[in-house]
Amino acid sequence: MNIADYKGVWVFAEQREGQLQKVSLELLGEGRRVADKLGVKLTALLLGHNVEGLAKTLGEHGADEVLVADDKNLEHYTTDAYTKVICDLANERKPGILFVGATFIGRDLGPRIAARLTTGLTADCTSIDVEVENGDLLATRPAFGGNLMATIACPDHRPQMATVRPGVFAKVNTDASNCKIEKVEVKLADSDIRTKVLEIIKEKKDIVDISEANIIVSGGRGVGCKENFALLQELADALGGVVAGSRAAVEKGWVENAYQVGQTGKTVKPTIYIACGISGAIQHVAGMQDSELIIAINKDETAPIMQVADYGIVGDVKKVIPELIAQAKDCLLYTSPSPRD
Repeated sequence: MNIADYKGVWVFAEQREGQLQKVSLELLGEGRRVADKLGVKLTALLLGHNVEGLAKTLGEHGADEVLVADDKNLEHYTTDAYTKVICDLANERKPGILFVGATFIGRDLGPRIAARLTTGLTADCTSIDVEVENGDLLATRPAFGGNLMATIACPDHRPQMATVRPGVFAKVNTDASNCKIEKVEVKLADSDIRTKVLEIIKEKKDIVDISEANIIVSGGRGVGCKENFALLQELADALGGVVAGSRAAVEKGWVENAYQVGQTGKTVKPTIYIACGISGAIQHVAGMQDSELIIAINKDETAPIMQVADYGIVGDVKKVIPELIAQAKDCLLYTSPSPRD
């Protein structure tokens, strides 16, 4: 392998049913920074059926070019089809770096691509950098249960690959007028696809995406029981926010897995994050430390969460939260217009 032949930054632009996933646009933002630092092109890979209309959006979020692989066999995600198309393109065009979102699709697709291209993959990265001199990707992720941060490089193989969870990086807006859109040939035979999607049946659930919330009231083991989460919900309702939880709260069944914040949950960046009865283990902090304002409520004034918080309230959540609810409702009443207005 001649490392010098591999150039450019690629981002897998994940879409489902014609809707681009947020993490793909976030990766384009970070990919733009990395590509500019290396002085190379940023390319978005768009796979699907009748998806060419999404290419402009990718150009508006940083891509220099979009490679569109449009085929009926790509309408629904299958590991075999997506892996073959991306690997064929990578072998032909030789990108230096490939980013994939750490969604349930990306976590399936990324390792399969890496194995077929005989390269390395750093999963669930929290930060990305690059060495300009040699083009080496420096991917940082939590290791040993989140007790340390490891920066991993793959100097001897290309493309260098990393998966990144939603909410870690920010989107950028760029001028799409210079973005080149290229429709590539798809070479897929029936024998290439061992599984076929016959039907998709969706489970109806009213789940809020906590990564999009402006105000989050999050509970941990210190909340005490599932019934006490009703207090958190009342506070969230009064503030116009949503309820979330730590891994401990999820494992106890107090809150659904979709609302878990942390290394093994979701990364959030709300305007206000209220941590109730959460100790502040590094695994949890990794998922909420970039919140604009962090308020911690904990009996233990020495709890690690107090070191992260902008404001700390030492006390029992069962006593503190009702007072916060009352204050929030008073403020709402005070700021509401008079019926005569």
